Amino acid sequence: MKPTRSQSSLLCLLLLLLLEASQASPQESRRPNFVLMMVDDLGIGDLGCYGNKTLRTPNIDQLAEGGVKLTHHIAAASLCSPSRAAFLTGRYPIRSGIYGSGRNLVFILNAAPGGLPGTEVTFAKIAQQQGYETALIGKWHLGLNCHSSDDHCHHPNAHGFNYFFGIPLTNLRDCQAGHSTVFQIQKYLPFRTLGVVLLTAALLHLCGLVSIRRRLILGLLSLLVAAAGLFVGFVTLFPYFNCILMRDHRVVEQPYVSENLTQRMTKEAVDFMERNSEKPFLLFFSFIQVHTAMFASARFRGSSQHGIYGDAVHEVDWSVGEIMQTLDRLGLREHTLLYLTSDQGAHLEEISAGGEVHRGWNGIYKAGKSTNWEGGIRVPGILRWPGMLPAGREVDEPTSNMDLFPTVVRLSGASAPEDRDIDGHDLMDLLQGRAERSKHEFLFHYCSSSLNAVRWHPPNSTSVWKAFYFTPNFYPENETSCSHTHICFCGPGYVTYHDPPLLFDLSRDPSETTPLTPDTEPAFSSVLAVMNEAAEAHQRSVTPGESQLTVGGVVWRPWMQPCCSTFSQLCQCQQDEQDEKTRW
Repeated sequence: MKPTRSQSSLLCLLLLLLLEASQASPQESRRPNFVLMMVDDLGIGDLGCYGNKTLRTPNIDQLAEGGVKLTHHIAAASLCSPSRAAFLTGRYPIRSGIYGSGRNLVFILNAAPGGLPGTEVTFAKIAQQQGYETALIGKWHLGLNCHSSDDHCHHPNAHGFNYFFGIPLTNLRDCQAGHSTVFQIQKYLPFRTLGVVLLTAALLHLCGLVSIRRRLILGLLSLLVAAAGLFVGFVTLFPYFNCILMRDHRVVEQPYVSENLTQRMTKEAVDFMERNSEKPFLLFFSFIQVHTAMFASARFRGSSQHGIYGDAVHEVDWSVGEIMQTLDRLGLREHTLLYLTSDQGAHLEEISAGGEVHRGWNGIYKAGKSTNWEGGIRVPGILRWPGMLPAGREVDEPTSNMDLFPTVVRLSGASAPEDRDIDGHDLMDLLQGRAERSKHEFLFHYCSSSLNAVRWHPPNSTSVWKAFYFTPNFYPENETSCSHTHICFCGPGYVTYHDPPLLFDLSRDPSETTPLTPDTEPAFSSVLAVMNEAAEAHQRSVTPGESQLTVGGVVWRPWMQPCCSTFSQLCQCQQDEQDEKTRW
């Protein structure tokens, strides 16, 4: 039967579509892989591509040369747990409940019920639903269990990662012998004060100047000894209970040995990419370096002029190079979106028990980790996808680590959830040059549950205004840090409130050195009026999630303690030891 004219037209149309599809490049017809790398506590000034002249980061610099470098990239929080929650979910951490109060600001114990709620949706979970093979290698720091030692309700596997090799908590001073402890309980317990009082009273009593009952002195001495004993016992046992390495749901080292941990993690990342080179994959490589306690493997120790911190940065750069070379070897360079960032700025308070500086450099930006000054939240942001992103492009528009969520979700072939507020924006138009302006007119900066500052990039303006409603109290020991408390806290007694807010124009004063006044800035009042109105509208739109960092959410519960042996053996094991000997 001779086809009709309409049938012939339809056939021609189908042939044209097939021809066009056959001519499409492989990277247009294949969804990209994702390798998302987050370094812990890395300062933006630690990288050569961001201006460092004394540390060698050739691989990361090459990554920037071959892709897009974000120079106004902002972490959604200045501490690990909330920043990572925002990165994974694309939402301000107050929405997911990853905020605390008082001194409870991050997860510090494995045997506690707090963690990223199961109702939250991560980009890994969506990619997994789209057929991606997913893995998290490295640091998690978003909880582990809810009710028992093995329910793993907050485990990475419960949030979309098929494979996990890493630490569920974070690397702390306690995880390496000789690095002191992160717990400064002695500053808040009356060891020194009570000791001085008792010694003075005892001397006065012996000299006959004061009459004190012997029973009272003995009772107070017993209290002091008991308190000191509890503290020493807690610090001694902490590494056995909290410095653990896991492979999926199994504890494989307790406490872990950190020296070659980056080498081992890199090998795990390479193995994962090799196993999944024929299918789409998402790898979140979450570095344990350069958070204290500082470590570097033998080949990198002594390689820098900045002590163990610089050595650790060199090792991170080597690892990034291994990832890049693996993608090249597997022929996946053009099929992979690579991203590198830090979870927040360098921690300026990190000085070892021996006085060695263990902190990075935040460049021209003020302060560091645990503050919303630029040094605490301005982080590296480098993205490379050959053929899809221009090489050597710099973008100085405000962007956020929350933006990776909608970017990854769309590129994986999915749509962002519509049942919740997503605060990030798809970056592709900005990265590819189709858009010149960021979609973030406003960004809101929280300190725990309190709105600390607002950033405003007005349309048709080069200014980026930043207003602080309160700022942390700095101390004479170091004018850029909260050295007496190790990190800066948010509550009364630790901050100074400002009315009117402190106002800066970051386009003219990126180091936040001189607050503007009505005398120095004619638009002072009108700018603050717009920012205050935006802040009020934002806060009305936010329903805080149930806090996961309350005292009940972070307190130690023995029945929830992960333990690869028995409590009588202090939860010790080296189950990967023989395997590692054959690998390294």
